[in-house]
Amino acid sequence: MSKSLARVRQALLDAGLPDTTMEAGEARTAEQAARACGCEIDQIVKSIIFAGAGSGGVRLFLTAGGNRVDAAKASALAGEALTRADGQLVRTATGFAIGGVSPLGHLSPTPTWIDPRLMEFAIVWAAAGTPRHVFSIAPGQLMSLCHATCAEFVE
Repeated sequence: MSKSLARVRQALLDAGLPDTTMEAGEARTAEQAARACGCEIDQIVKSIIFAGAGSGGVRLFLTAGGNRVDAAKASALAGEALTRADGQLVRTATGFAIGGVSPLGHLSPTPTWIDPRLMEFAIVWAAAGTPRHVFSIAPGQLMSLCHATCAEFVE
């Protein structure tokens, strides 16, 4: 088992939740993950990492699979201009590679916002640390575990 997947599993267990991780096959994109999970595309949680232009710190935006993050809205929430983080920064800050970034199990705390669209579902699915693994969770639990703020930041 990869270290990344193990961190996500442990984060679920530490929160008193069941380990709902599963191998989904190829799930690098929201479309692939939705097919693998048999759910609507908006039930897929995309973990989008941005870097602060001034601070260099990372920010996490959890958005529904069919939505795109609006950089200007995200920057306003973060209080500084944001740019998309490159693969090296994503891996260094979160411990995950792009395509498998989980909202849980990051190496260090990350300021996080969650798309209100995700809150409309009983269950959502997110990457579990690899491009082939996902986990299911109630969106309210996800918001709580990530210490996320529910806010409008999509196009």
